[in-house]
Formats: sequence, C-alpha cells, structure tokens
Amino acid sequence: MKRITIDPVTRIEGHAKITIQLDANGRVAGTEFHVTQVRGFEKFTEGRPYYEMPGITSRICGICPISHLLASSKACDAIMAVRVPPVAKKLRELVHFAQLVQSHALSFFYLSSPDLLLGMDSDVASRNVLGVIATHPEMARDGIELRKFGLQIIEGLAQERVHPSWIVPGGVAAPLPGAVRDRVLSDLPAAKAIADRTLRFFKNALDNYKDEIECFGSAPTMHAGLVDRKGNLQFYDGVLRFRSRSGEIVKDEIAAEDYADWIAEASLRDSYLKAPYFKPQGFPEGTYRVGPLARMNVADQCGTPLADTEFVEFHQRFGSPAHSAFLYHYARLLEIVYSLEKIELLLSDPQILEKHVRATAGVNSLEGVGMIEAPRGTLIHHYKVNEEGGITWANLIVATGHNNLAIGRSVQQVSERFIDGNKLQEGMLNRVSAVVRAYDPCLSCSTHALGEIALRIQLVDANGQLRDEVATR
Repeated sequence: MKRITIDPVTRIEGHAKITIQLDANGRVAGTEFHVTQVRGFEKFTEGRPYYEMPGITSRICGICPISHLLASSKACDAIMAVRVPPVAKKLRELVHFAQLVQSHALSFFYLSSPDLLLGMDSDVASRNVLGVIATHPEMARDGIELRKFGLQIIEGLAQERVHPSWIVPGGVAAPLPGAVRDRVLSDLPAAKAIADRTLRFFKNALDNYKDEIECFGSAPTMHAGLVDRKGNLQFYDGVLRFRSRSGEIVKDEIAAEDYADWIAEASLRDSYLKAPYFKPQGFPEGTYRVGPLARMNVADQCGTPLADTEFVEFHQRFGSPAHSAFLYHYARLLEIVYSLEKIELLLSDPQILEKHVRATAGVNSLEGVGMIEAPRGTLIHHYKVNEEGGITWANLIVATGHNNLAIGRSVQQVSERFIDGNKLQEGMLNRVSAVVRAYDPCLSCSTHALGEIALRIQLVDANGQLRDEVATR
C-alpha cells in the first residue's frame, strides 16, 4: 500500500496535513485529515478572573479576535447576570459585521481566489496572491479595499485592529464617535460596489467548476446555525437551529445555556481537533456543518433586501438545502452583502451614538455560556467560576471543530474523485487542499481539547515501516 501526504495544507489558518492511502491498483483506499497543533487555553485559563477571559481568549487567533471577544464577553455577561445596554449590543453587532466583512474578504480574495482565478491546475509557483495581483490586479485591489473597510471600522470603534480591549463584560468600553460613523457611511457605497461586482463575477464563473461543485463535500449532512425568533439569519444574539440533510428542522430554539444537551464532542486518534456531533443521532451519524453555507441552509431568509434577493437565487440554483462545500465561497460573498446592509442600518440608527455603553456587576451566577456566529460558524464559550470569580472550568467549541467530521468526509470524497496514484499530478492534490480551504478552517482557534486527548505516537524506520506504536486509547 502506498501513501500520499500533503503536509502542510496551504492557504489556511493554522497547521494541518492530509494522508491519502492508495491500494495496489493506485486507487484511494482511505484518507485522514490531521490537525497537528494543540492549544491549552481551556486549561491555563483556570484560576484567572472571569473578566480577564475576553482579553485572554482573543489571543487564540489574530484573524478571529473579535469573535472570541464577543463570545467570551457574552459568557461573562451571563456570569454577571446583567442586561447589556441596548446601544452596547448594537455596537457589538457593528464590530461583529465589520469582522465578518474583513474575514470573508481574506478567505475569498487572499486564500481561495488563486484557485478560482488562475485555475486548480495552474502553475503552483504563481498560484498564490502574488499571481492574482499580477494577472487580475483589479480583483486583488478590491480584496485589499474590502478587507481594509472592515478593519478600519474595528479600529475606529476599538482603537486597535487586532486584539482590541474595547469589547468587555457588560458591554463595550467607549461609545461610537460621530466622526467614525460619518466616515464609515461615506465609505459604504464603495464597499457595496465591490461586494456586488465580486458576487456577479463568481456567479458567472460557477459553470467553470461543475466537477468541483459535484464532488466538493457534496454528500448531504445536517446543518446548524443561529437564527432569530422569525427564522432570519442571526450572528450575534440568536438561538441555535439544526436542519436535517433533507431540509427539515430537527431542533429549533436551542438557547446558549442548553447547547450541551444537543452537542457532544468526540476525540479522534489522528487529530488534535475534537469532533462535535448532534447528540441525539450519536457519533459519527450526527455529523453536521456550520458556517456560511450552513447558515444559508438553516435560515428561512437573511432579513435585508439585497441579501434576501441573493438568498432566493442561491437556493433556486442549488436547492434547499444546498450541500456542496464549494458553495461556501458563494455563501461567504452573500454574507458580505448582508453584513454591509446591516452596518448601514446600525449606523443609521439614531441611538447608535448614545453614551451609556456598559453595565457593571460582580459574580451573580457561577456559570455562563456565550454563543455567536463567527465568520466560520457557531462559536461557544462556556465558563464555570467560584464565588470569587476565578475560572474553575472552561470549554470552547469553535466553528472549525463543528466542521471537523464533514471536512474529513469531504477530503475522502475529493480524493476518490480526482486522485489517480498511477499518474499523479499536482492539480489533483491541490483539489484535495482546496476542499479544506472551502471551509476556511481556523485551526489555531479550534484545538482546545476538553479532557483526554486521543493521542497516537508512531515509530517509523528509514524505510517507512512501522516499528512501534503507543496510543492513549
């Protein structure tokens, strides 16, 4: 039996490798998706004051700090048992949508566009963001400008673009300056124009990727995401909904504090990344997906005019639910349109400049859960504290963790479709990596093992033969 190893998987956030086993005829016999780093935030935060958790956990990742700040602060709000001032909630939502815009722009323009613009089989030496700049300078410029737009909103609100200390338990640290509101509103038309022409480009290009749409993680799964009480798309303050692989709602209105009744986590021997699953269906039958594609499948509509029009077209074209992981790119662009509409609505609200932005309190509950939709999917922070407010236990379930089982199955499907061990070509391997990139995994965020890690250590000689093995289970 022969083995192909893709190490590392490129153009993702964090570290991963893929192992593909070939049989004697050169056909794919099995695959494994390995996340090769482990982080210890759940353990080394024990003993820290709960109000330090937003600042600590935002250091998990330089791409997703706003997401962790929000989920962590919501968990702390629950420990304090406070009502966050209405304007503070709106400002949290505003910075959250800015984070979505800049993160989705990073994923589409910087990480995935080399495959989409230059081709899956193009020269690996130029299949990168520099190649996009050389061949599609207008598209590259749009990506830079759209990401800058989101980052400048974050900086205007929080005074820092990365790891800001502005989002705090009980609200936010300072109100929105009027000058920042006016500047963002003046920049919005240009950002909307970029989102519109990028989405039109992608929709026109979809016919070039029929094979990828057909087999990039297209096996049906459940989907999960937050919605509001009307079933609209919700990122900050919704309830969790699960839809079946055929589209029926199997569980709705799951509050943050009840997530553990419906989501369990399994350990995998070949990866540091846990594998959450829908508890009633068990492991691994309870595989589900989160993130942009899942949100389009879970929600009844977006709730803003332009995004709702695109939402209808999306499902008319690819069904409801739409399953191909290649469509994560499509859903990501649709969510940029939605986020820009929401930013405009929030900034146009007369209350947005109000000054009372923070509620204060001590420990009023010994447990708190914060749940939001990060760019990559549902993010859960769960803390327990003692009477003095020290963390005694923490659990983080990050978007890429929810998608772990689905990513592994997608790698298997793409490998079986494209890999031919008898005449192996680089473009075949790139497609295997590309299906991982479609999920936009943030692996540095996601490996915070709760309990025992299922670890395997192998001793392999110079000829590749296994000589010894030790496993925890």
